[in-house]
This record gives sequence, C-alpha cells and structure tokens, in this order.
Amino acid sequence: METTHHADQQRSADHGRRRRELLEAADRVVLRDGPGASMNAIAAEAGITKPILYRHFGDKGGLYAALAKRHTDALLEALRAALDAPAERRERVEATLDTYLAAIEARPQVYRFLMHPSEAPSPGEQGFDVGLHSAPLLRRLGEELAEVIEERVDLGPESAQLARVWGHGIVGMMHAAGDWWLGERPCSREQLVSSLADLLWGRLAAAGNRVGGPGF
Repeated sequence: METTHHADQQRSADHGRRRRELLEAADRVVLRDGPGASMNAIAAEAGITKPILYRHFGDKGGLYAALAKRHTDALLEALRAALDAPAERRERVEATLDTYLAAIEARPQVYRFLMHPSEAPSPGEQGFDVGLHSAPLLRRLGEELAEVIEERVDLGPESAQLARVWGHGIVGMMHAAGDWWLGERPCSREQLVSSLADLLWGRLAAAGNRVGGPGF
C-alpha cells in the first residue's frame, strides 16, 4: 500500500513538473507571437506533438486558462506586496496602480494574448471568445481586491458590498485606462498613475482603517 501511495505521489509530481515546463514553453511563444500564438508553435517549442499538448490542457481555451492563472497569481502577489508596503496610504495607492501598469508594460505580448486573443486564429484552430476568457480573469482580480479593501478599510454600513463595488470598479478602471495607455502612450506611466490616484483618492483619503485589520 505504501509503495502504491509513493508511486501515485511521484506520478503527480512528474505531471505537475511537466505541466510547468509546458506552460514555460507556452510563455516563450506568447512573448514572441502575442495573441497569434498557436498550439502548433507551442507544441514545437516544447518538443512534443499537438495531441500531447491537448492531453495536458484539453484545448487552446484550457491552455489559456492555465496561463491566465499563472500570470494572475504573480500579479496578485505583486499587488498585495504594494498594498502592504510600509508607506503612507496615498503612496501605496500609487504603488499599486503602478505595479499593474508596469506589469502590462513589461510584457505587452502576454497582456495582449490574455486580453486580446487573436481574431484570426491559425488554420484548424478555434479563436477565442474574448469575453468568455478574459472576463473571469478580471472578475478574479476584482474579488481579490475587494477582499483586501474590506479587511483594511472601514466603509461603514454594508461594508462588504461596498468593498466589492470598489474592488471591481478599480480593476475595471485600471484595465480600461491601462489598455488605452498601452496602445496610444499619450502620457508617461507616472502621469497616468498620478491621475488615476487623484480619481480614487477622495473617499479613500476619508475612510478610516478597519479596527483589528492590517490597516491601509
């Protein structure tokens, strides 16, 4: 029985390691090809056939979901670090906005793959439904930010609901403004951060910290 359990653990570890290797290969293709990244190119980069890639992820949508989780996890970790930094509240608001914008600026091809899937898929491949695939990613960011706001800021009656409104509203603002800025570059990142912080600052400046929370 113990031998069987050990073998199962080893297979699970091997599967997880192989999956990470395939995601790293997919990342390299996405960095090169952006929204046009194809399953054929990813399989070639990984040194496998496309059926093996499908075996791990199901289809391009499954691969997209795995890549989205990988990058969203990393982004959320960076955003939480900015929110928890030892600084004044205004500085942390600006640092959080800047963390998001810096992330999409540093890897624009990855951002475009996640938010603007190709409208002209490779032959034999199904294109992405942008809303179907990108909306859950934004919704997850909104819910995570809502939790951060609720545990740190005293918003008075119906605090939980208001925190969700703020969380999703702030993520929507960052996404829309960041998408426009990345495409047109009408101003510096610093100018955009300052302008967005000004927009958010009124109620945030007035709200007190939640009693017993980590503070904001």
